[in-house]
This record gives sequence, structure tokens and C-alpha cells, in this order.
Amino acid sequence: MREWFTLAELLDVGSVALPTDMGAMSRLIEREGWRADARRSRRRDGQGGGWEYHVSLFPADVQARLVAREAGVAGEQPREIAAARVSALWDRFARLPERTKQEARERLAAVDRVDLLSRGMTRQVAVALVAREAGISTSTLWGWLRTAGEVPASDRLAALAPRHVGRTATADCHPQAWAFLCADYMRPEQPAFVACHRRLMDAAAAQGWAPIPSAKTLQRRIEREFPRAVRTLLRKGAEAAARTYPHQTRDRAVFRALEAVNADGHTFDVFVRWLDGTVSRPVLIAIQDLYSGMIVGWRLDRSESWHAVRLAIRDMAETFGLPERIWLDNGRAFASKWISGRQETRYRFKVRADEPEGVLTGLGIQVHWTTPYHGQAKPIERAFRDLAEQIAKHPACAGAYTGNKPTAKPENYGSAAVPFAEFQALVAAEIARHNARPGRRTATAKGRSLAETFRASYEHPHTLVRKASPVQLHELMLASEAITARQPDGSLHLADSRYWSEALVDHIGKKLVVRFDPDNLLEPVAAYTLDGRFIAQCECLESAGFNDIAAAREHARQRKAYLRALREARDLSMTMSAAELARLMPRAEPPSPPSPKVVKLVAAGGRRAPMPVDDVAPIGAADIGTLLRECEARGVVPFARREKEEGGRPTEWSARRPE
Repeated sequence: MREWFTLAELLDVGSVALPTDMGAMSRLIEREGWRADARRSRRRDGQGGGWEYHVSLFPADVQARLVAREAGVAGEQPREIAAARVSALWDRFARLPERTKQEARERLAAVDRVDLLSRGMTRQVAVALVAREAGISTSTLWGWLRTAGEVPASDRLAALAPRHVGRTATADCHPQAWAFLCADYMRPEQPAFVACHRRLMDAAAAQGWAPIPSAKTLQRRIEREFPRAVRTLLRKGAEAAARTYPHQTRDRAVFRALEAVNADGHTFDVFVRWLDGTVSRPVLIAIQDLYSGMIVGWRLDRSESWHAVRLAIRDMAETFGLPERIWLDNGRAFASKWISGRQETRYRFKVRADEPEGVLTGLGIQVHWTTPYHGQAKPIERAFRDLAEQIAKHPACAGAYTGNKPTAKPENYGSAAVPFAEFQALVAAEIARHNARPGRRTATAKGRSLAETFRASYEHPHTLVRKASPVQLHELMLASEAITARQPDGSLHLADSRYWSEALVDHIGKKLVVRFDPDNLLEPVAAYTLDGRFIAQCECLESAGFNDIAAAREHARQRKAYLRALREARDLSMTMSAAELARLMPRAEPPSPPSPKVVKLVAAGGRRAPMPVDDVAPIGAADIGTLLRECEARGVVPFARREKEEGGRPTEWSARRPE
């Protein structure tokens, strides 16, 4: 099939969607800018020249007629072509005003009356009678009859609708001037059209552009040639243009209570005085159940940090349980590796293969990421709007309210700051009131409160809720500090509070890691060894008044119970008495003295004074020989004689046993 057609060929089609003369057709082409589209218009090759236009530029009725003519079908069109033509007729009829539709009904009534009268008289006489009754000429009526005969009887009303479209002529405008106006007006700065027209007139005078229509004429042309959505995209941006497309309604009834949650942060427009004396606007990290809309966990902090997110998750896990899915935006706090590390779809920061496992990953919670600042993706944004009104403008925050934007500061701006403890109590009370307010009109609440909706599903027998173990709750504790277990009981001292457990006695004098909730130091803390092994959960030992007799009695009772348990443990572990231990011990025998291998004979009694010579009987050579023989008989072998000159006589002898 051909795709390119000349102006003369378009006029031969005879469609009601196009003008019937060459001049009007040329004006239509100029007005619609067909020749400005280089992809769908081109110069005609061959004799005569001229222009050719692509079939996609033509109305649906013209396209259908061209297809029928090119297919060589006369009188009887293919089913698809006939259906397209009929659809184009009724689409055109639907866009007509009611007055024009009434005129089409009157024409159809005249045609039907001609058909009725033609049964008893000739058609010419019937046409003359009906034309005189309707006050029209016979040629006009014959034209209506020809038009009605080209379509089935059921489609005559649409075919007989008047073809005139009113005033179609437009004022000519210089092409460069039109391009200048469009480029100036269709800017993100959104200039006023009057200012753009003034600049156009100045530029036209300098460049010699002519003709230039009036401002109203050019503005109507812009509104006609640029649809409203296109103007919104060019002047207001993609976000505003996206709002021209209908939003998607997402049914949250597909979940059950605590199956899926969403979380986000909100900065209150209130000045709060923190414990260290500084003043700033606090941030609320809140977690909302998607099924019911109830807020199931929240924390206040100086900024939107992963620390506050972690504590909010812990509050939810400790009070209600663990969800299966969570919807978060891709902000720095929620996409931190400490919160969502090792999630397959975490596209924030640099993802490393050896990054630590995030809290949500370790708890088996699947993370779904949403578009930041997109309220339709996170229903909690709707809850923040209510909380901002109820909390920031509460009478307790009088003088501390900052306004929701710099240009909306109240008269008493900065005159007060709410202490953090008071503001925290106010937030807790307002969140509880938000959850308990009846008359909710959501698809799941149906007039109930958010808390009632949550409880009905949470306590349903078919609802399976995952609970966090104590070890998992300890891992969710934020702050940690290394503390030495003190003598003599192993207690841990932290911020003027004492914590103790029986298991700490075995770690007296050792440094331990304590994980605790910095916002609630009266809650138990978790004690770990330095290498990360869990020891015990330690309770807080509250101080008692000096004259509190009841507290003293309770302490004494607990100490007696502790000692009783120790004695029972002693009795169970000791199975042998001291007497039995002594009876089973073997008797010790005295060991035999050792026998030296070398014996040294000491003459003259060692250190004693030598005897006088006169008291010693002289020893002759025979006596010495007898003595030596006796020593040899006893196994003593003499060494070489050691002499000490004292008057020429030896004083001592040495002897040794044979090996």
C-alpha cells in the first residue's frame, strides 16, 4: 500500500474530515504545520513538483478511505476498513456539541420520512414533499440521502452530523517569531505570556519579522498546538507532569497485621531543648503497620540516623514482633549498611562483598525501596500530616513552634524551647491518641480505630506473628560500653545505675561490653565478653531510701534466697566429706636414705683441734700395711696420698669405693 499522497489525491478522497477546496486545504496544512515535520512531509519528485504527505498525518476517516481505494475495493469495503470508518464517525459525533447533535437528529428524521413516503409514491415526489415540510432545498435533502446511503442504517445519525467546524482561519505569523515565542514561553522559569509577547515584539522590530499577530491570538495558538500536559512538562517539570496521570490505588487489605510495615522520618517544626542544653528541631522515626495504619514503633533523635532507626525497630520487635517485609526510602539512614547491609537490592553507598550483615537482613526482613519524598509510595506520610498538626501546634509547644516554612514563622518565633523529656511524653501521648481515634474510613478500618483494626487481625487464629528472641533483642540495643565488673559482687556501674546478675560473679575484675538503651536506663542491659559472647541479662538495681524499711526487707529476702541457692548448689556439687577424703588418703612411709657413691674419710675429726702428739701412739710401717689390707678386704681402694707437711707426717687419707 502507498504511504505518501499529494494534495490533489487528498481532495479526491471526499472525506468530511478535510476541506473541499485547494485554498482551505493549504491553510489547514499551514495551520497544522505538516511541512514542518520533515519525517512525514517531503518534496515530490517528477514533473510538476509539489509536496507529498505521509498517511499518518491524516484523520482516521481519510486513512480508511485511502486504504479502501488502494485495495481496489469499490462499494464493498473490507470488514476492518469499514469498522475503522464507522469508529471515526462516532468518535467525531461524540465530540460535537448538543446543538449540532440535535441538527443531525432532524436530518435523520427527514431521511427516514423520505424512505417512508417512497413506499407509496415516487422518490422525487417524496423528496419534494419532505423538503417543503423541512424548509430546505431538494438538493440539500438529496445530499443527505446520498450520505445516509453510504453507511448502514444504524450509523446514519453519525454520518448525517453537520460537517462545518466553524471558523478555521488563523492569523499568519512569521516562523522565526513563532519559534522565538515558544522558546521563551516554554521555560521552567514560567514567564508570563504578556512579558514574552513584549520581548517578541522587541525582537521582531530588530529582526524585521512580520507579520506578528496579537497576544490573544498567539496565546490561543499555543493552547491549541501544545496540549496542557506538554505545557506542564515544559514549564513545571516532570514531577508536575506526572501528576496529570492518574495515581494507582494500592489495596493494603492483602496483608495481615504486622506482615508488612513502612517507615520514614519526619522533622517536627518545634524547638526542643536537649539534655546537654542545645536547642534544635527533633526528628521522629516511625514505623507503621501497612494493614491497619497503626504506628507500631517510634523514636526521637537529633537527626534521621541509623541509630534511631535501629531503636525504633527494636521497640516494634519487643512489643509486637517482626514483620516479613518493610518499605523504606533510599535515604542515608535506612540504606545504611548497619540497617540493610547484604540486602540484594540495596543500591545506596558502595556495596562490598564483605560488608557486615544489616539488622533487617539478620532478622530475615525483606526490604522494598520506594521513591524518596513520594507520599503515594509510603502511607506513613499521611500519618505524619496528622501528627504534625496535633503535636507541633499543641499548647505545650507554644512559643517553640517554628512554622512549616521560613515565610510562615509565627509572631512568637523562638521565644521558647520545649524540654526533651516533656516533648517525648507529648509525642507518646499523641501517637497513642492517633492510634485510638475511632471513625477511620480506610478499606480495612471501616469505622474502627487503627488500634482496633490491628488487634482484630493480630489476634486472629490465622495470623502468624514472628517473635524476636532475647538474643535478637540484645543485638538491636544501640549503645555499648566497656565496663569492669566491680568487686565484690561483679555489679556493673553505668550512669549512676547498677546492674547485676548471678553470672557476673564469675567475671569479677574483668572488663565486659554492656549494651543498653540510652533512652531508658531502667531497663535491663545485656552483658557480653570482649570477644562477643553473651553472658547474661542484668537487671537494674534501683536505689532505696535510707529509711525505707520495706525495701530493706525485700533486699534482705532476696539476699537470703541467693545464699540459699548457693548452699543448695554447694550441697549438690559436693558428694564427699572431709572425713571420707582423709580415709581414702594413703599412709606415707618414710623414704630410705640414699647411699653416696663416693665416701670421704676425714682424719683428725674434721674441724676439731688436732690431738697432741704425745697422746697418739706411733704407727709403724707394719701397722699401716695391716690397715691397708683391711681396707682392701672391705672394698675400699685408696687414692693417691695427699700430704700436708706438718713436721714431715701425712695428716689425712682419702679412699674411694670401686666402681
